[in-house]
Order: sequence, then C-alpha cells, then structure tokens
Amino acid sequence: MATRKAEITRKTNETDITVTVNLDGSGQSDLATGIPFLEHMLDQVARHGLIDLSIKAKGDLHIDGHHTMEDIGITLGQAINKAVGDKQGIRRYGHAYVPLDEALSRVVIDLSGRPGLEFAVKFQRAQVGELEVDLFHEFFQGFTNHAMVTLHVDSLRGINAHHVAETVFKAFGRALRMALEPDPRMQGILPSTKGSL
Repeated sequence: MATRKAEITRKTNETDITVTVNLDGSGQSDLATGIPFLEHMLDQVARHGLIDLSIKAKGDLHIDGHHTMEDIGITLGQAINKAVGDKQGIRRYGHAYVPLDEALSRVVIDLSGRPGLEFAVKFQRAQVGELEVDLFHEFFQGFTNHAMVTLHVDSLRGINAHHVAETVFKAFGRALRMALEPDPRMQGILPSTKGSL
C-alpha cells in the first residue's frame, strides 16, 4: 500500500489552518489551535487512531470558536480523504465503543464516498471549560462533509460533559483506525460492489 500522507491548507477571512496527516503513523500529535480542550480531544483521535496528526490553526476566537472548530473539521476531513487515496484494500467500515467512568459512546464510520452525519450526543451543560459543547457537532459536520464519510456518533450514557466528549473522540479515533486498516484479504480490491467509493 502506498504511503498514506497528506497536507491541506485552508485559508479564509475567518481562519488559517494547515493539517498534516499520516494514516500509518504511531499516534503522535502536534496541535496548536487556540482551543485547548479541542486539542485534548484531537490528541485522543491521533493516539487511539494511530494517526500522526499536525494541526496549526489561527481563527477569529475573539468572536467565538465556531469558525475555527468547523474549519478544523473541514480541513481534517480533506486531509484524510486525500491521504486514503483510492481506498483499495482497506476495511472501509469501522466501529468502536469506548467507556470512561459513567460515560459510554459508540462511533460507526463508513468510508463510503457519501457524506452523512447522525450525531446523537446530549450534554448536561453548555460548556466544557471555555468551549461551547454544541460546536462538537460543527466539527463533525465539517469533517463528514469533506472526508466524504457516513458517520454515526452516539452517546449512550454519561453525566460529566468532559467524559462524554472524551468517549466520543476516543471512539471516533478507534473507529477511524479500523476503517482505514489494510485488510489482507482485500488487497487490490475495492470494498464496494459498485466499483467506486
């Protein structure tokens, strides 16, 4: 399988973001987004997804975190979509359940080539630290639309908002890792009867 790396830069009037990914990495991360809790979550994705991930982002955080969160999701999605290449020989589907104390989340992903997000995550407070929790949906929507994946994110239970978010991102990393893994029985084969993904 070819080296699966990519770098994407997205620059708008609201944000300036560069994302570099190595899908066959060791889980290293280098993150500077201006949003510390998001960096904590993205570090989980890198570590549990075994993806080397660098994200450098400058955004209009003096307004709020919305544009930065959404655009990081968009740019990360573009980078993963580019790095995965033609998708021959991969598992395509991934899923994971992750607990953390009282919280439990499930993430299921299909590298389908068709964007679709189902996000069923309820938080019992509006913020984690300084971060508004509804921005997690914006991150995953941006990612889904530009990675061209079908993504189901479900918080099955949880009280502590930090725990809920962390189980979601850890499960996302694990599911992504599974979907991206080479399948030794599918080498040279596209995992679709349609002939394209």
